[in-house]
Amino acid sequence: MSQKGAGKKYEIDMCSGSILKKMLLFSLPLMCSSVLQLLFNAADIIVVGNFAGDNSLAAVGSNTALINLLLNFFMGFSVGANVLVARYYGAKQDFDVSKTVHTAMTLSIYSGIILTVVGIVGARQILIWMQTPEDVLNLAVVYLRIYFCGMTATMIYNFGSAILRAVGDTKRPLYYLLFAGIINVVLNVIFVVALKMDVAGVGLATVISQCISAFLVVRCMIKEKSSIHLDLRKLGIDRDKFMRILKVGLPASFQGIVFSLSNVVIQSSVNSFGAIAVAGNSAAANIEGFVYVAMNAFHQSAVSFTSQNIGAGKYERINRILYTAQGCVIVVGLVLGNLAVIFGKPLLGMYTSSPVVIESGMLRLNVISRTYALCGMMDVMVGSLRGMGYSVMPMIVSLIGACGLRLLWIFTFFRMEQFHTLTSLYLTYTASWTITFIAHVICFVIVRKRLDGK
Repeated sequence: MSQKGAGKKYEIDMCSGSILKKMLLFSLPLMCSSVLQLLFNAADIIVVGNFAGDNSLAAVGSNTALINLLLNFFMGFSVGANVLVARYYGAKQDFDVSKTVHTAMTLSIYSGIILTVVGIVGARQILIWMQTPEDVLNLAVVYLRIYFCGMTATMIYNFGSAILRAVGDTKRPLYYLLFAGIINVVLNVIFVVALKMDVAGVGLATVISQCISAFLVVRCMIKEKSSIHLDLRKLGIDRDKFMRILKVGLPASFQGIVFSLSNVVIQSSVNSFGAIAVAGNSAAANIEGFVYVAMNAFHQSAVSFTSQNIGAGKYERINRILYTAQGCVIVVGLVLGNLAVIFGKPLLGMYTSSPVVIESGMLRLNVISRTYALCGMMDVMVGSLRGMGYSVMPMIVSLIGACGLRLLWIFTFFRMEQFHTLTSLYLTYTASWTITFIAHVICFVIVRKRLDGK
């Protein structure tokens, strides 16, 4: 088989034929990739927790919120790249696809370098601002500095994966992630268990695995003979494509950061209920993470499918894409969310042996996990709007609906004695998802009328 044929067999024609079948072919590998990522992250924590001690575990864990906050900003740009490549690809504008690919990959390198400098130079001060405990501060600084050395590779992999997703290829990123993840786990055992390198070993294993996944994605794109072919000699920023990526990506980035900050406020509210509540909340949130990434695959599919069909001028398929994605996310959210509740106690038992912590975790699962499908439905609406080229509108709606309402509740009613409960706090998620979903539906109707009027 030719290289062109080899690449084409991974792509999905999103502009014709059965939407459901192709959406499942697109989403299932994406789902597996996300679940694998969570499992590999859990392996990091398990290895360091069991073989390096509590302080080392705390040092790695204390970095999670900061890493996610910084990553969310730059990952928004990869959303912009995905939308733009998919649109040009659907329109068969190969020259514009190529320009966007090279601009996006150059942007990934710059983003990675900026993150590396910020992470290495500012690690200690940022961790001090985050009130990292003194006894784990030095270990946390070591881990963070090593971790951020691999940020350029992380950005390259994520931008490359976003470009491959834009043409329907979610299988090869899964293969690369699986291979790199296995290497990560093996290196964790060698560095931490055998060589006693502590948190430095975990960080180094992560950096090496990130470099491997980035190399595999770049190699794949260099070998491509289609319009997403990467020629290293053509790397550079095209001003027009850069501004178009920012138009979609910057609002997505800002939204990700504000969501992270609002979650920090909610976490501080949970902290006010004591150690048992914090432990139960953390364990339940980890379980819910698997449900979320499964649903998020349909958010990604809504973005790519909608973008390609907009590019191809097939507006009549946009509604069907939305209905299909919503149907899939509702089924996945309801099934997995309720299974998490049904098997909640044994699942929570994998994180803790304390009966009171398990009960506290079940409180969260019963409120949030049962209604998690609403979060997926909200995200699919955002994906559809972004796919149509509207990124500011869903950002504003999400910030007001999902973030604003939660913060308003926390700083007003939650402070009243009768509402100052964990159940009341968790219900803010369900309420904000419902209201924001409805607002996004209204936005979708308005945008569709605009498209039909063109």
